[in-house]
Amino acid sequence: MQSITQRHGWPVMAGAWLLAAVAGASDPRTEAGNAFFENRIRPLLVEHCYRCHSSRAKKRQGGLRLDLRDTLRRGGDSGAAIVPGRPEESLLIAAVRYESLKMPPQRQLPARLIADLVRWVEMGAPDPRTSGPGQRPDGADADGRQHWAFQPVSPVRRPEVVDRSWPRSELDYFILERLERAGLRPVPDADRYTWLRRVTFDLTGLAPTLGEIHAFQRDASPRAWDAVVDRLLGSPAFGERWARHWLDLVGYADQIGTSNNVFAEHAWRYRDYVIAAFNGDKPFDRFIREQIAGDLLTLDSAPQRAASITATGFLVLGDLEIVEADKAKLRVDVVDQQLIKVSRAFLGLTIGCARCHDHKFDPIPQRDYYAIAGVFHNSQSVYKTHRGVWSDVVVRELPETDVQQTSRAERTRRHQERLGSLKAERAQAKKQKAQLDAQSEPGATEPAEKTAADERKKMQDQLNGRINELNRLIDHAEFFAPGVPVVYGVQDVEQPADMQITIRGNPRALGETVPRGFLQVATSAPAVIPTDASGRKQLAEWISSRANPLTARVAVNRIWQKLFGAGLVASIDNFGLRGVKPSHPELLDHLADRFAADNWSQKKLLRSLTLSRTYRMSSAHSAAGHQSDPDNRL
Repeated sequence: MQSITQRHGWPVMAGAWLLAAVAGASDPRTEAGNAFFENRIRPLLVEHCYRCHSSRAKKRQGGLRLDLRDTLRRGGDSGAAIVPGRPEESLLIAAVRYESLKMPPQRQLPARLIADLVRWVEMGAPDPRTSGPGQRPDGADADGRQHWAFQPVSPVRRPEVVDRSWPRSELDYFILERLERAGLRPVPDADRYTWLRRVTFDLTGLAPTLGEIHAFQRDASPRAWDAVVDRLLGSPAFGERWARHWLDLVGYADQIGTSNNVFAEHAWRYRDYVIAAFNGDKPFDRFIREQIAGDLLTLDSAPQRAASITATGFLVLGDLEIVEADKAKLRVDVVDQQLIKVSRAFLGLTIGCARCHDHKFDPIPQRDYYAIAGVFHNSQSVYKTHRGVWSDVVVRELPETDVQQTSRAERTRRHQERLGSLKAERAQAKKQKAQLDAQSEPGATEPAEKTAADERKKMQDQLNGRINELNRLIDHAEFFAPGVPVVYGVQDVEQPADMQITIRGNPRALGETVPRGFLQVATSAPAVIPTDASGRKQLAEWISSRANPLTARVAVNRIWQKLFGAGLVASIDNFGLRGVKPSHPELLDHLADRFAADNWSQKKLLRSLTLSRTYRMSSAHSAAGHQSDPDNRL
């Protein structure tokens, strides 16, 4: 690493860092495109197109084959099926819209599936397929089990360096050793103002004030930098800044749904939970357990139980499908969305690609997908699934302390008094208006009569205005009536059961039943899930365990990426075989091991990173460094 990646108006020296540095790897945008194909497009093609346009078709229609990337691009008798980036010029899009040909011929695709195809073509039609259905790249399983990300995290001794005066922290030794091995030197440190601006933006999202700048410039003590970082980590703005990173990752919004959505009036409680978790430095392993199974944890106090239940909003907020007439399909789609969110956020894997078949690249068989999917299949997220197109999201009441219950009772009493007063005033106004209406005589001609009529009309207008205003106030008061606080969440079904494989993702074409469990490639022992439990608690414990080879690595890599502009693993959401290899594997394992050993404290990790000599480096250009390391991977 010749210089720190700059993002706040500083020269960008590492813009190419996000590019793949190894053969076969792809940049994060490509990974996102491939994930979109695997999660949205491949299941669509399998269910609606392969019958007539794949290797298994008895008679391939129109010479078009869609089960291979190359044949899809090549097209059929009518020409190229798609023009990447140009949906309006793509025959496939015209056909599914029924503008020319009609595909599928039996019934037009739902609008949301057509929209997915259009979006996919707009993205450039990313397609990771390199082999036909049912085939896997040679050695995928054998190689996959030896993949670096599935190996246990173990302590790493810091390397020896020539210049022992340069490092300020353990991580600096790893960075300097790579530079020295390449015959390079670190660039000079940033000046104090630049470092202060950098760290203040990174930790709080705000610029330093003039007072803070002057105070830091005057502070000549060796602990001046430490004091700044400690102050920023203790600021309420820290939680707001870093909660936003997490909320962006998990797709938080004040709405629930995809193409059709509804206002999520209780979503703010999950947002505030995340902010409080960062400000309070909640251990990350507990942060995981609460978001996956917070309602199942045994806790002592009502506030703890309330926060833990609120955390399960992670599983339902954001891009959750709630509009689907086919309720069997809705249920498995919701499970799929939850599984994808959990595996991406905590494990950095694309497990969702194994819904319809074994994963094409990673050692994740289809059975592993349904072992984990079975856990979420036993946890209800939406209800009223027996009728109608719309479904509702599960709402959970929060436990209260005695003080909170007393306070709510007092607020309810005052609210009822206020509401009663408003309704009484409205009734009186309506009575007065009725009396005036009864006195009205149309066609008055005498001056005195006209004057009286005008006065009555004026009073009637005033009463109408007041009645309308009272209606608004009453509606508002009734809507915001004090009640038991509630949150969006999940709840286990009464009779848990293992899930059957859905053939090609079709919930009505069922295969074998798969016992609930976890990823075999990242598990040393079989999962033990009681028959009367959903398995969410056990899944949360497995993910948050120090024995899990992925969780700590993924977490520290995300934090590194937020500070330095790119992760030690550039493909931050994909630690699988198609992801980018770590630039500093020993450093990644050192940070992951220390993170878990430090009680999974994100503040401790951030403190060590921001106080490092590596973070303090300037963005000064080094000609020798640029020539030897143009992508700034060192």
